Amino acid sequence: MALHPEVAAYRAARAAAGTPPLYTQTLGEARAADLAAIRAGGGVVEQVAEVRDEHVPGPGGDLPVRVYRPAGSGPLPTLLYFFGGGWTLGSIDTADGICRRLANAVPCQVATVGYRLAPEHPFPAAVHDCHAATVWIAENADRFGVDPTRLAVGGDSAGGNLAAAVTLLCRADGPALAAQLLVYPDTDTGGELSGPVGDDPTLFNRHSVAWYRTHYLADPEQSRDPLASPLRADDLSGLPAALVITAELDPLCAEGQRYAERLRAAGVPAHVDHYPGMIHGFFAMPGVFSDGRRAQDSAATFLRDRFGLPADRETTPVQPEGTGVRGG
Repeated sequence: MALHPEVAAYRAARAAAGTPPLYTQTLGEARAADLAAIRAGGGVVEQVAEVRDEHVPGPGGDLPVRVYRPAGSGPLPTLLYFFGGGWTLGSIDTADGICRRLANAVPCQVATVGYRLAPEHPFPAAVHDCHAATVWIAENADRFGVDPTRLAVGGDSAGGNLAAAVTLLCRADGPALAAQLLVYPDTDTGGELSGPVGDDPTLFNRHSVAWYRTHYLADPEQSRDPLASPLRADDLSGLPAALVITAELDPLCAEGQRYAERLRAAGVPAHVDHYPGMIHGFFAMPGVFSDGRRAQDSAATFLRDRFGLPADRETTPVQPEGTGVRGG
């Protein structure tokens, strides 16, 4: 297992601290530990011209939405970002650092959606929440200052799964999407897991994936549904251009790459940005992994291109509020 030096240091620190894997904790403990780790780190926290909390109607009630708006007036290209956490952990706070960074770096408006979590609300609740929010924001573009011709979806891990599923629903019912950003997505919730990490308890491993999937799917047979496993969709044609970010030591690496291959085979522009020696979660941890920063810059470049924005955008930090290292 060829660990990047920064991954080796991260792994050693977790082992020395005796940090328990999330899948060995109760659901409440895991949610608290995940949020605490994210708040403790993630690198530079950037200020954004405007950050506000809203609510939009969803199939099970109002959904919280946090909107990050860079400097500028008028309708803006907008990214709907769905946080990670295995459909089980996380909240709109989970993706705060990522959303701030992308809002400044693209620049574009970013809105993150507080979809319902499993196991209290198993599949397909999260998918329909994310789609409903996407549709509502597009239909209320004036209220949100959205350019509806430049709307994208994205997310990391389970959020990448949800973004891919939302593109399938939008292809059928709208709105039209300009891009999909899929960061180490889980594209086949019934797929076999393998890879160099094995059972290493200090890293995201196959037990982590199984724990999340068990909470999300009330019945394992639901993994056959393309909204749970976009890789199993019969037809991927007509979907928006994709950037798929993968990490070599991630149990989900192969299925992310296969999804990009299937998109290309269906005529969809799809690029894989692969990071050797990296682990699942690195995108959200630029304070720990320099490749996390590079991957965020790559995502910003992709979105800038799909939104038709100038290519020579500076992506250095803006007005840092503080620094830290994510440990979860």
